[in-house]
Amino acid sequence: MDKKLKIAEIAMRTGLSASTVSRVLAGKANTSEKARNQVLTCARELGVMEGMAAGRMLLNSLIVFAPQRAFDERSDIFYYRVIQSLNKALSPHEVRLRFCALEENDSDANLFLARMNESDTQAAILLGIDDPHIHDLAADFAKPCVLINCRDEKMRLPSIAPDHRLIGHFAARYLFDMGHRAVMNVMCLRRYTMELRLVGIREAWKNGNLRFQDSRDLITVPSFSARETEENVGAWLDAQGDKPLPTAFLVGGDFMAAGTIKALQQRGLRVPQDVSVMSIDGFNLAAIQDVPLTAVHVPRDELGTEAVHMLQQRLIRPESPCGSLLLHGTLTVRESVRRIRPGSRRTAVEREGLYDD
Repeated sequence: MDKKLKIAEIAMRTGLSASTVSRVLAGKANTSEKARNQVLTCARELGVMEGMAAGRMLLNSLIVFAPQRAFDERSDIFYYRVIQSLNKALSPHEVRLRFCALEENDSDANLFLARMNESDTQAAILLGIDDPHIHDLAADFAKPCVLINCRDEKMRLPSIAPDHRLIGHFAARYLFDMGHRAVMNVMCLRRYTMELRLVGIREAWKNGNLRFQDSRDLITVPSFSARETEENVGAWLDAQGDKPLPTAFLVGGDFMAAGTIKALQQRGLRVPQDVSVMSIDGFNLAAIQDVPLTAVHVPRDELGTEAVHMLQQRLIRPESPCGSLLLHGTLTVRESVRRIRPGSRRTAVEREGLYDD
């Protein structure tokens, strides 16, 4: 059957007016939920949904579940910006965006069910919610749901996230390519996504025929704060005494990189002349540091945009297979990493010359 929008035929089958059918298929808000469901069900039966323009948003109300900190820029700028990107992606459409705070783990299932059962809730996005029980409940609802930066281990919900493992691997590989072999990794492992980055880093070491030892090559920090990182890195530096220092630090975030640089500078070490510092983040402070940070940018704004496209595809083809979309990071080269000769450790150079002659 021709998959063009058959408004007249849908109107005849549903007993609704052609104008009502047109409004539903155009994603307009001024239709009842009952009429909307009738039109979309009939449109799917006729096979016209797959022929619709990808830009149509076939819902009028969307709820976002996220940890409380995601709604405060000062608490979690990454998730806050993801929510902003959702707002921006939905702005061309008549979609009401609502929010509900849930704990990452041990979430309030009754609150989740109450909000999902509201008549205004036509679809949902779970941002950073790791509770598998919530994932099970979401998968059992007859309402489309997309995960951002979390995963459904039973593989029933579609998800989108940065490719944390590959991003970690790429960052470590870049430092190796710049001649560094003695690299200290500074990570906050409070969530499995950070552990995936560390998995990628370990793989890069293995691929480079280097042995990764946690006791020698890893400093773990309880949070992403500059202050705690400065304290932990500073304590580690003080404990080294006369031992050779690494030629580079690979740090799991811009604020952590700022703390690392401060700890180094307080001990008379220059970045990048004496020690290089690289960040896996690259959005918050990288360009405004005293030493602009070379960094792998972790996808952030793209998460919201692509999640909206993924949700739209679930609306058009609800029976299509579920999968995970992993977004690559991007390298931004600034001034905090210098190339060293093979076998060199710390060869002081002037700031103007970031590379060996």
